[in-house]
Amino acid sequence: MNRRTKIVATVGPASESPEVLEALMRAGVDVVRLNLSHGPLDEHVQRLRAVRAAAFAVGRPIAVLADLPGPKVRAGRFPDGGVLFAPGDIVRCQPCRDIAGVADTSDAAVVTVDYPQLLTDVREGDKVVVGDGGITLRVTSIGTDSVTARVETGGLAQGRPGIHLPSERFRMASPTDEDLGLAAAMAAEGVEFLGVSFVRGAADLERVREVVIPHTTRLVAKIETLPAVENLAEIIEVTDAVMVARGDLGIELPLEDVPHLQKRIIRQCVEAGVPVITATQMLESMIEAPAPTRAEVSDVANAVFDGTDAVMLSAETAVGHNPVLVVTTMSQIAARAEAEANYEQWSERLGRVQRRQWNDTSDRITMAISHACALASADAGAEAILCCTRSGRTVNAMARFRPTARLIGLSPDPATVRAMSLTWGVTPIQVDTYGSTDELVWYAVESAVTQGLITTGSVVAVLAGAPDRASGAATDVLRLVRVG
Repeated sequence: MNRRTKIVATVGPASESPEVLEALMRAGVDVVRLNLSHGPLDEHVQRLRAVRAAAFAVGRPIAVLADLPGPKVRAGRFPDGGVLFAPGDIVRCQPCRDIAGVADTSDAAVVTVDYPQLLTDVREGDKVVVGDGGITLRVTSIGTDSVTARVETGGLAQGRPGIHLPSERFRMASPTDEDLGLAAAMAAEGVEFLGVSFVRGAADLERVREVVIPHTTRLVAKIETLPAVENLAEIIEVTDAVMVARGDLGIELPLEDVPHLQKRIIRQCVEAGVPVITATQMLESMIEAPAPTRAEVSDVANAVFDGTDAVMLSAETAVGHNPVLVVTTMSQIAARAEAEANYEQWSERLGRVQRRQWNDTSDRITMAISHACALASADAGAEAILCCTRSGRTVNAMARFRPTARLIGLSPDPATVRAMSLTWGVTPIQVDTYGSTDELVWYAVESAVTQGLITTGSVVAVLAGAPDRASGAATDVLRLVRVG
């Protein structure tokens, strides 16, 4: 595969059949996302098993990301056909009498909201967003039983749309009890990643990590609130990956801030060796259209230029008319952008910047030797860098330099092999467990040759740690090997 930026695709009604799943993987999907906001748990478990079967049929390691719903405030149901709001309309918003929002309905005059603290948690001047951002209201006054607001941006409200309130005063816990139950269940089913929605700080992630024990499920912190942006450094310290969730981020903050936040979040993640996904509306027009807009093509390419590990498709593959074409198009755009990207700047800068707060000596050693490997492989003209790892940490440390040499991750743990599918540029391989470092290096090279990933006579760099030590111990061996 020439493309090094990974593709995450959401599975839904348009893509859940075995035939389409296999076609998606052949087209270039590296990670499959299950959106737990829609449908019952057993439906997602069945989709997970279908993904595993399709990956086996295709012969590729594919990771699965189960995306937790997070706290969601919704309006009471609008009448059939919806209600059209126009700019300048005056609307009253009032808490639902039934917290589930079932008993109350909404209309053009009154929007009921299933958030009991509505009257105390909003302020005059606050922006309230209905749905995915198409309808915006500005609060003009707070009454004894309702909030009065003026429509700034109009649109059609249908069904029970989500209601976005200012996150700094939002009191619904994240993760919710439902999130924790889903996290435990999906971890037991063996998903590689759990997406944690509406993260505000490190403590939110730690709550999820507690419920997935003893499983080693990796957590993806979704950055979609102002507190998450403000606490990004502490979140990066404790998470396994990050998602730039531009949809809610663009509702929470001014739209003009989003591109700059995207670049900053990606840069901090790459410097820390934490995989990062760029998400939301990347090829949205292809839900119905056979080709993306020019702006969408530029958006995907710019995410690649920013250095993102992965780009994500949501409704495009979940309910779109041609999911396989969407993935093929995404792959072509990313590969073309990589041909223009200047990844050498990463290595030059990462040798100087202050990286993560290294509280662990093994982290310091792994980060230092991966830096040395980036320099040595470039000087030696290495064809590939072979990272022998049990947890995947060595691969992530190496990938942050975006090396020109092919990056190959080798692990005896099937879950780690699949999880490496999210990391930029990595070709994952499963290998046996070996008793000594010499054996580990020898068989790593042999495995790469057998799979046709490196050629006889070439020079490769091998990163490894002593195989008899516990997982998480430092990677402290770097060898340059002539294949032959």
